[in-house]
Amino acid sequence: MGLEFRYHCIEIWKLLWFVGLTVAVILAFQHFELPHGNIISSLSSAQKDLGAGNGELLTHAASSTSEIVSNTTQSNGLNTTAISPDRAQEIDNSHGTETPANVNNGVVPERSRGLNESSLIGSRGKETSPEQQVDSSTNSTSYAHNGVVSEGISGLNNSSGIDNHGKESKPEQLVDRNENSSLEPVNSLGNGSASQETERSLSRNDIGASDARIAPIAPELLPVDSPPSITLPSNSEPSIIAPIIPVEFNTSKVDNNAAPSLEKDGKTGDQKKDLTSLHSNPSVTSFPEVKKEPQTPSLEVVSISEMNNLQLQRWSSPNSRTPRWPSVVDQELLNAKSQIQNAPIVENDPALYAPLYWNISMFKRSYELMEDILKVYIYKEGEMPILHQPLLKGIYASEGWFMKLLEGNKKFVTKDSRKAHLFYLPFSSRNLEIKLYVPDSHSHKNLIQYLKNYLDMISAKYPFWNRTQGADHFLVACHDWAPSETRQHMANCIRALCNSDAKEDFVFGKDVSLPETYVLTPQNPLRDLGGRRASKRSILAFFAGSMHGYLRPILLQHWENKDPDMKIFGKLPKVKNRGKMNYIRYMQSSKYCICAKGYEVNSPRVVEAIFYECVPVIISDNFVPPFLEVLNWESFAVFVLEKDIPNLKNILLSIPEKKYRRMQMRVKRVQQHFLWHARPVKYDIFHMILHSVWYSRVFQMQPR
Repeated sequence: MGLEFRYHCIEIWKLLWFVGLTVAVILAFQHFELPHGNIISSLSSAQKDLGAGNGELLTHAASSTSEIVSNTTQSNGLNTTAISPDRAQEIDNSHGTETPANVNNGVVPERSRGLNESSLIGSRGKETSPEQQVDSSTNSTSYAHNGVVSEGISGLNNSSGIDNHGKESKPEQLVDRNENSSLEPVNSLGNGSASQETERSLSRNDIGASDARIAPIAPELLPVDSPPSITLPSNSEPSIIAPIIPVEFNTSKVDNNAAPSLEKDGKTGDQKKDLTSLHSNPSVTSFPEVKKEPQTPSLEVVSISEMNNLQLQRWSSPNSRTPRWPSVVDQELLNAKSQIQNAPIVENDPALYAPLYWNISMFKRSYELMEDILKVYIYKEGEMPILHQPLLKGIYASEGWFMKLLEGNKKFVTKDSRKAHLFYLPFSSRNLEIKLYVPDSHSHKNLIQYLKNYLDMISAKYPFWNRTQGADHFLVACHDWAPSETRQHMANCIRALCNSDAKEDFVFGKDVSLPETYVLTPQNPLRDLGGRRASKRSILAFFAGSMHGYLRPILLQHWENKDPDMKIFGKLPKVKNRGKMNYIRYMQSSKYCICAKGYEVNSPRVVEAIFYECVPVIISDNFVPPFLEVLNWESFAVFVLEKDIPNLKNILLSIPEKKYRRMQMRVKRVQQHFLWHARPVKYDIFHMILHSVWYSRVFQMQPR
């Protein structure tokens, strides 16, 4: 009996030992192999992940059903404010050869990055840290707009599945550039901390069923001593940018200021001479080129009315920091704001045609106050040619003509900084590129550093910048790179930009759209002004230009040599016979002039159409047209979505003849706002650009 009992005890002990060994092996396997520590939690976690994935799919499906009502578009082409007929072909079609951006070996182009560095600047000038990108649920800010909640631009772009930052252009020739390039979608988390799909998922979860179509308004400015990366609570408003951050914060990564890859220089002989001496500059990093993939039309478009509402929303919300110390000019601006808001009703004005404006009474009162009280201080510091040397010829003439006319103006310019309402930064974005850009370097780092050094110098020498963190400073820049080159250290400034893209670096309610005017003969910028009467315009629609960007090939694919009413061409050959049709005569003889975007949203063709009294047909999604704060563009221009190009003729034919005549008459009435004069005249383009900056500053002011 005792032996039998002992035998059973030994068997039980062996069984327990075997069970214990098995459990130990299982535990060890779970510890080293399974993600959640044990089988049960791993299985439950998998169920949670599955549920989350389904929820994400449902959220995405819900957000995908929202649709955009309106559209804005424009081309990047020819704009001749002064062109002789015999030279028209030379100018036509070949406005530029800007090449698109590229991405290679983890190097993300300037605009493609979006938000991807230790000190990150979003498409609206917002500074964000990598943690903020990944955890968008705590840091994303939503904006209510007419009952529609619109997220920050990062969420906006991710929810649509299109990276609107994937564009960059290359240096253009003075007489050659009509477009700008788009890039393939790029993972906005360039540091690899999270995948683009994860970021899109986070953005969709933040938005829920809300509409992420609309670009955000300009957020609140940061204090002067704010660090480069700020973590904000979910209910607070992100900053545009911390003022003048030390350069090491902004250039800690190789790709931080990397320019896009430029397939061709597109330089003239003189430009290449200017740049040859800089080839060996060791301070500029060179990046290899990669092949690009053309972008497709945007699925989400901000309409003209939405753009106007966004800037009105910005101005009506208390989102501007008060200056660090008070000044008499602040009260003058507040008084002007009150007078504009309570402007007397304008019944009839011989110089202003009411249907062209959102509110003719407010515009007229604002313009009068600008003439009466505005004073601008111009910094004298800075070396030529980048500063104080305007270019008056070519497609960047807008910035040059404005600089020349303002620096020679005695009415608005003051030498007493205490009286100044605005401070002008007199640099040329075109000369900056000519002087400092190293061909084939694909880097803007030295250009951005130059601007930063200039700001460091004036902020150390004068107190003006530090008083408002740059909010009362402004710049006027027409080069395509200007938005990316100024979005960091100059992001608090009022920026007048030709490249005004609602989905990228343009900040509604702060930045203003600068008209891009092509000037070939500075001695006579009004040469060939005007065109045939409406009844004598026999051509329905006209376009001619080089095949830059993704959009123009689509336009020609559908309409080149397809319809006698649609004169849609590529690059027109030169015409020596004055009796034959050339570019100018086509514009002067057409009802509608097609302004199809090139590599970027802006185009000289918009102003050019107005110059020749042809109704502009703008095909450039999310282009912010000039003087939007006062002009109702839909009253005299046609906006066609890029996706509607196949239906272009039907859209134009659907416009009744009576409405066309009315629009063409309005084009002639609005023309005065887009003309350069050697000596500025009332309501001309010089005064309108200055008024845009004035208006932006006035309506950003808030009582202390």
